[in-house]
Amino acid sequence: MRSDSVGRSLRLGASAVAAAGLFVAGLAVPAHAAETDQLWINAPSELSLPSGTGGGEPQSRTLDIGIYHDNGNFTVTDGEVTVDVSGVAGVAEVTWPENCTPSGTTAVCHVPEVPVIGGDYSRQIHLTVRAADGAAGGAHGRITYAATAVGGPDGTLTTTPDDSDTMLTVASGPDLSLAEIAPVEHAAPGSTVRLPFGLTNNGNESAQGFTLKFMASHGIQKLTKYKRCTYTTSNDGEYAPMTFAACTFDRVLAPGDSFELPKPLKAVLAPYAMNERLDISVQPGGGAEDLESGDNYRVVGVSADNTADFAVTGDAVTGAAGETVTARLTFRNNGPAWLGNLGSGDPVAKVRLIVPAGTKVTGVPSGCAPHTLSGGYYPQETGAPRYDCSLPYWVLENTERSYDFSLRIDTVVPGTTGAVSIHPESGEFPCDPDTTNNTAALAIN
Repeated sequence: MRSDSVGRSLRLGASAVAAAGLFVAGLAVPAHAAETDQLWINAPSELSLPSGTGGGEPQSRTLDIGIYHDNGNFTVTDGEVTVDVSGVAGVAEVTWPENCTPSGTTAVCHVPEVPVIGGDYSRQIHLTVRAADGAAGGAHGRITYAATAVGGPDGTLTTTPDDSDTMLTVASGPDLSLAEIAPVEHAAPGSTVRLPFGLTNNGNESAQGFTLKFMASHGIQKLTKYKRCTYTTSNDGEYAPMTFAACTFDRVLAPGDSFELPKPLKAVLAPYAMNERLDISVQPGGGAEDLESGDNYRVVGVSADNTADFAVTGDAVTGAAGETVTARLTFRNNGPAWLGNLGSGDPVAKVRLIVPAGTKVTGVPSGCAPHTLSGGYYPQETGAPRYDCSLPYWVLENTERSYDFSLRIDTVVPGTTGAVSIHPESGEFPCDPDTTNNTAALAIN
């Protein structure tokens, strides 16, 4: 198995979006001493090395190592990563890449430009490792790292002690690897798309059958049907609608063998398709553990050229001083596309109310948070001048959702209005063709 360690307080993968929010990137302001910056090492925490079988040479693996820093206000250069392989003597053999200068059991690897995490970041150092000749199954040892770079508030950055290491373990078993699949872009809603598929056993033992699983988002329809697959759908209202397929194949995949599906994997994009994804995973059968789980899962992005017209409507209510009235605000997706933040899980949008003058909110619908006018913290649920109501992380092509606010009219101000609007969680709505219906009014008397 293989998992990633990205320092002690940042993690890649599922938390890359959250990590990107921890630094300020691209601001046109000078760095100053009050700011901080930190250098991080990014390396796998574990890596299994297949032992040689049948008198053959052990298979090689690539060990990718990277460094980055977390404050975009600073330029960081001349990164040096010291890699110490003394802990894997007799366990693994290491071949150094061109950007590493070895000396005994250590090497200094050079990274001229140290990036800020996020964007196009990728690891810069690629070691080749394999099980040492004669190493027994279960033998293990650690490769350790330390790094320095030029830059930051003090002119020099260093990683924290014991920032990162990689445990290498000699093992034997199947290693099922899904080929990377390029995203499908600019497809037409209603069209049929082909999704290339490839599976290879890179391990040193046969896979005694395997299980493939597919998970398709709402806009992906009519996945190719295979006899070995069971298909189900979910639409419970709590999560975005999905289609699932679980496929069990009893074929034995010997080391080096590849597998192709009985017929090409295709899907039809629904008329409401836009930002879709297909998740594919594989596991060896017979209870075997895969040597390298990092390539047992792929996400294929499928984007269709489509739009989703978000709209909001307000209300008009009347009442005397001291009376409490109910005002209904409504969000609607006029389609034709649905939209889901399937990666981040962030709300698709939020409906905002600026409370009309002379009134006080005394009843707040579920999912709506009080704020100051500028969006700051407000200590009480009722009586705030502004409310933001978060939508779920997905809305269907015809979703309509209403929010009922209780308003007490303290002072009768004929013709007073509050502002109703809809906003993305961040940035803009790039898929909304008509922004004129993104605002409305809440009229009182």
